[in-house]
Amino acid sequence: MLTIISFFGVLVVLVLAHECGHFFTAKAFKVKVEEFGLGFPPRLFSFKRGETRYSFNAIPAGGFVKMAGEEDPGIEGSLAGKGAGVRVVVLAAGSLMNFLLPILLFSVALMVPHDAIDGTVVVGDVAPASPAARAGLQAGDIIISIDGKPVRNIGDVQRDIQLNLGNKIDITYQRGDNTGAAVAITPRWQPPEGEGAAGIMVTMSEYDIVSLSYPFWEAVPKGAVQSFETLVLFKNVIIGMIIGTVPALVAGPVGIAQMTGEVAKAGLSPLLEFAAFFSINLAIINIFPLPALDGGRIAFVLVEWLRRGKRVSPRIERTIHLVGFALLLGALLMFTYQDIMRIIVGESLLP
Repeated sequence: MLTIISFFGVLVVLVLAHECGHFFTAKAFKVKVEEFGLGFPPRLFSFKRGETRYSFNAIPAGGFVKMAGEEDPGIEGSLAGKGAGVRVVVLAAGSLMNFLLPILLFSVALMVPHDAIDGTVVVGDVAPASPAARAGLQAGDIIISIDGKPVRNIGDVQRDIQLNLGNKIDITYQRGDNTGAAVAITPRWQPPEGEGAAGIMVTMSEYDIVSLSYPFWEAVPKGAVQSFETLVLFKNVIIGMIIGTVPALVAGPVGIAQMTGEVAKAGLSPLLEFAAFFSINLAIINIFPLPALDGGRIAFVLVEWLRRGKRVSPRIERTIHLVGFALLLGALLMFTYQDIMRIIVGESLLP
């Protein structure tokens, strides 16, 4: 029950944010919005306010904003009848909201009291000829900070290294009585198997579980920074998949629901952080130039702009989006099957 409630709670928040982006920008540019739907048809119930019908639908896998004439400029109040700039803004507004929402989610997660590990991070092993070895780090060194940011647990070290793949980082450490020594290393994109980007294995010699919460004026800036860093991590993961250093793990709705339920057991703060990760993931996927997605529709606008106002036929564009939607639905079913098989054998997508 916790899995179902937490999954649909997260999904509703993310979908509403996305669709509200489309809805309010469309209204601002006087594009007629025919329907604002939560979930996909068949329709369960609806009501109408002004020119827009608000519907609640049976398939709880997303939502939609149906605008007049999305491909046909001949319809009154149509999206297609607006200029290229307006159409790009309206189409991109959903993904923009999913990029901005994590700032709020991370900020609230930081304000909510949550458990954190606070202790001493020690270098357990250094791989020969690795960036850490060449810089002079040794087993037994205590890592104090990375790029001036205090290190309180292993997660801090892993995050800072993954954020700076290919870029130099300054590590301040303690060796014996020598406190404050520093070295510069550059984490590798393609390290030898089993070594890691920096070439170090870290452990914790002493630690405590502490309860943390931040006041509003500290949480919001930290939430903004965390959102930006998460975008960098996503970028690095995508590059890692392309060059083959990161396995391509894809989950469908069932897998995402499984992960949401597992995270929800850890508390409200981890669930809000997961929702923020999920929101950024949705934003990136939606902005890809794939048919039926926002990015695919933006691609048609850009093609029109490159052709100096010459539009692709509405019939052709509509057909391409329909085919794209069918392919996406097929992929969704395939991922769902993989999710179910993964659950049957007792595997989890979380480390």
